[in-house]
Amino acid sequence: MDSVSSEFAARHRRRLTVEIKESLRELSNQLSLLSHHVGMNVGLKDVDLDCLDLISRHGPLSPSALARRAGLHPATVTGIIDRLQRGGWVIRERAPDASDRRAVAVRALRDRGAELYQLYQGMNAAMDEICTGYDDKELELLAGFLRRTTVAGREATDALADED
Repeated sequence: MDSVSSEFAARHRRRLTVEIKESLRELSNQLSLLSHHVGMNVGLKDVDLDCLDLISRHGPLSPSALARRAGLHPATVTGIIDRLQRGGWVIRERAPDASDRRAVAVRALRDRGAELYQLYQGMNAAMDEICTGYDDKELELLAGFLRRTTVAGREATDALADED
C-alpha cells in the first residue's frame, strides 16, 4: 500500500472512530431523556431510577454496596432508598448472610417492575426490530463492542469517583 492510500485509510479510520464516539454520546443522551420521561411517569427522580435499576439487576444490595456501584455518597443513597421504599419500589430486609444483625439489604419489588417494563416497551420493540437486520455474527460483534464500551465507561466513572 502506498503512502497516499495509507494516509487515506488512517483518515477514514479516524473519521469512523469519531462517528462512533459521537453516536455513543447521542445514544447516551437519548437514553437519558427516555429514562427521565419514564421516571416522570412513575414519580421517580433520574438518580432514583438509576439506583432502582442497579438494585433490580444486582440486588439485593446493602446500602453501602449500592453507594459504591452508583458512585454516590452513602447519605445520598439513604435518601434515595427512603424515597424508593415510600414509593413501593423496594424493601429493606435483614441481610441473610450478615454477621451483624443490623445489616440491611435492599431488594426491588418485582410487581412494580411490570410498570417500568411497559414504559420501556416502545424502545424494547424498536431494538428487537433493529436486531433483526443483523446476522448472528454481527450481533456477537455488536454485543462484544457494547460490553467493552460499558467496561470502559465503568472504569472511567470509578476513576472519577475515586477523585471525589
